[in-house]
Amino acid sequence: MKFLSYLKDQWSMILGWLFFVGLTIFVMWLAPNIMIDWGTVGYLALIQGVFLIFYLFVNYLSKRRWWGKLANLQQTSPLQNYLSGSHTEEEKLVEEYINQLIREHQTVMQEAITNQQDQKDYIDSWVHEIKVPLAASELLVRSIEFDIDDQKYTLLENELAKINEYVEQVLYYARLDSFSKDYLIQEYELKSIIQPVMRSQANYFIQKNLRYEIVGEDQRVLTDAKWVTFIFKQILSNAIKYTPDNKEIIISIEKGKSGVSLAIKDTGIGIPKEDLARIFDKGFTGTNGRLSKTHSTGLGLYLAKSLAEKIGIELIAESTEGEGTTMTLFFPILNFYNEKR
Repeated sequence: MKFLSYLKDQWSMILGWLFFVGLTIFVMWLAPNIMIDWGTVGYLALIQGVFLIFYLFVNYLSKRRWWGKLANLQQTSPLQNYLSGSHTEEEKLVEEYINQLIREHQTVMQEAITNQQDQKDYIDSWVHEIKVPLAASELLVRSIEFDIDDQKYTLLENELAKINEYVEQVLYYARLDSFSKDYLIQEYELKSIIQPVMRSQANYFIQKNLRYEIVGEDQRVLTDAKWVTFIFKQILSNAIKYTPDNKEIIISIEKGKSGVSLAIKDTGIGIPKEDLARIFDKGFTGTNGRLSKTHSTGLGLYLAKSLAEKIGIELIAESTEGEGTTMTLFFPILNFYNEKR
């Protein structure tokens, strides 16, 4: 706190001093044996003023140390480090109050962290447990493939695939915060990552009579295959969902000076201009998600964007309403990796 700001806070003391100076002059004027000498009065007021300023200055210096501690506590780690160094009773009272707030805050935060960890552990356990009946259901559906109508069989497979996709979304969402414990950066060929995903979506391509084409030569990138597989699957799933029947999806691979681009271009309904800037926001479904017959959670693109940023991939969206959308994954070249080679 600056000295002028401190003086503003001491306005009551300064007014009190002026009052007592005026009271002294009034008493001298009432006393019959005292002749008022304005020079003496001015000299007396000057001496009192000097003592007042000296007191205020010393008091300011003594409190400035305490204010500095409060300022450092606020700037460094508020509600984490305890306050110390109080001397006066007033400072001790403030110190105890602030430290009590910090203790209560830390207790609440620790409980929240524990509850959050318990919830994540439960979600991880639930996801792994639910995969068993899902796998069993898929086997059962395949065992009755020739006993039911082809259309019903395809619908059953599609619904099971959707459940599997939602379960994966839950798992990856729960792992966002602990990403650093679950990734392995290696060199992979892009087609070895995207082709299994394309095969996993074969039913949807057949059902909607969609054509797809992979354009460009295969390229090697430094990344994590599992996370890129999930990201690509979320983008491809959206492309299939919002592309009308009998249209096509183009997957293009291109290498530039600064990196490799993997673009997924559909010929679907496109994204409205007012929604384009928000499609990566958590829970945002947009106009298409609200009006579409297919259910949208608003998590797919959010997870894709978040995970892409964590492994150093840039995800870019371009769209023209009524013409289609292009989602591009850009894998930058890592200079330090190239230098070692």
